[in-house]
Amino acid sequence: MPIDDPPPPRPSLRGVLSPVARGIRKAIEHLGQYEFNVLATAMAVVGAVLFFIWIADAVSEGETLRFDEWAVQALRRANDPAVPIGPAWLSEMGRDVTALGGVGFLFLLTAIVAGFLWLQRMYAAMALVVGSTLGGTVVSLVLKSFFDRPRPQLVPHLSIVHTSSFPSGHAMMSSAVFLTLGLLLGQFVDSLRLKAYFFIVALLMTFLVGCSRVYMGVHYPTDVLAGWAAGMAWALACGLVARSLRRRGLVEDLDVTTHNARPESPAG
Repeated sequence: MPIDDPPPPRPSLRGVLSPVARGIRKAIEHLGQYEFNVLATAMAVVGAVLFFIWIADAVSEGETLRFDEWAVQALRRANDPAVPIGPAWLSEMGRDVTALGGVGFLFLLTAIVAGFLWLQRMYAAMALVVGSTLGGTVVSLVLKSFFDRPRPQLVPHLSIVHTSSFPSGHAMMSSAVFLTLGLLLGQFVDSLRLKAYFFIVALLMTFLVGCSRVYMGVHYPTDVLAGWAAGMAWALACGLVARSLRRRGLVEDLDVTTHNARPESPAG
């Protein structure tokens, strides 16, 4: 009788898991080349982009319309939609705060910071600040043109508008500019208190500008949330670029004790 060939040996569990273990070890070694805050920032960028996509999808499907309309109407008096809730001075403050996210103020602020960096002879840092602001403006206009969401028509607008609604340009640009400037300026100082101060002020300004746009009746809350997400992603990405260039000595470091710019050593 013919003798059957023996069945091939089954692969051992160790043989199956060894390539997986080697892959995991290599991935950990690769990630270990970067500092934790760099990885955390990169993850935050991805998270902000995914959140923007989620909001954009929900808005496109009309899932947020009921909430958006309720929020806009809730900020106006029931007997007169032209009058926002709260005292008269709050309306004036709303107009003042919303102007902080306008193109004119943000470009003026960027010019002031760029002038300071120029006086410090930090020309590469100046170019980075200007480039990040201009780039954020282009991204905002492209997103607005792509989604082309109409402005809220439930209440009279308390601020003049010229573009579409989604995402909020004021929210995105204030987030992009304030957070970018805060993160970039934080890269040029060593004091943790100064870093925290720059970041907290940037967050506060961004939050107030975004809230004012809904209060003015020119944006839905989801417009503002999407603007915050897009602006934060842009700002954090610019911060990562600035950090990388600074570590390579391509962007100057600011010595606040002598008020002179000094090149950062490649070793950091």
